[in-house]
Amino acid sequence: MKPLKKKVSITLDEDVVEKLKIVSEDCDRSLSQYINVVLKSHLKRLDEKNEKEKR
Repeated sequence: MKPLKKKVSITLDEDVVEKLKIVSEDCDRSLSQYINVVLKSHLKRLDEKNEKEKR
């Protein structure tokens, strides 16, 4: 079963959107899919950093 998705609306800088479109196409993903992957990766790194700081 696929994870549940929630539709959101965000405003991004034009240059960021253009770069994301290029990279997402290179990765054969939609813009939305790519942004989701990038955000998940970033959040994972933050969690790992916070875990290290707790030690």
